Amino acid sequence: MQAGRTGLDGREPGLARRPYTKRDLDMIYRALLEAYGPQQWWPTAAEDGPAQRFEICLGAILTQNTAWRGAAAALANLQGAGATTPEAILDLPEPVLGELLRPSGYFNAKARKVRAFCAAVLDAGGIDALLAGDADEVRARLLALWGVGPETADAMTLYAGRKPTFVVDAYAYRLFERLGRPPGKRDYDTYRLYFLGKLGDDVWTLNQWHALIVRHGQQTCLRTKPQCGACILEPRCEFARGAAASEGE
Repeated sequence: MQAGRTGLDGREPGLARRPYTKRDLDMIYRALLEAYGPQQWWPTAAEDGPAQRFEICLGAILTQNTAWRGAAAALANLQGAGATTPEAILDLPEPVLGELLRPSGYFNAKARKVRAFCAAVLDAGGIDALLAGDADEVRARLLALWGVGPETADAMTLYAGRKPTFVVDAYAYRLFERLGRPPGKRDYDTYRLYFLGKLGDDVWTLNQWHALIVRHGQQTCLRTKPQCGACILEPRCEFARGAAASEGE
């Protein structure tokens, strides 16, 4: 998902303060849940069947470097063309597939990625076979595929495979750097392992955490012109205190 950097006016986020404890994170989670409510991101994928799990994985690829509305439009184009299975997608000429995916941006590259993923699904014996195993197995299998990076692999593992992992994105970096308590340097594995160590392995909670961070980053903690006065986390935010001090000078 496209987001952007922290917005600290060129300043590097400080790492002197200790990262949040589990208790701290629980308080932040409750505050975000109070502000936005349950997000209902693909909550019943494991019950709905392989077609839905396959669609979630396609969505995870199509939302790379773009907003979800573009990915959703591309998925709608595939549905309109009757290309909702790996076989049907692979039957499409690549230029035709690219046109269907145009709303998602980088559509030629995404057409190649989607085709590669469809081939991997068929090679594995189906989407459920590709997603079979524990979280580490599934994640490693997905990361071995061309066009699937850590964020995409974790989104597929969590939302399609319903396995415990944490999806790290630019919104997560922005939020915890602005709060002034990042878990460490801006590094995917640093953030992912920190959250997994603190939050545990409840899939629904991990689902909600990521969805709430995205919602907060899109609606309140904007890359530019963040809405600090409307933010439920404002009392504990280092960035907001700095902004308020600057306005008072």
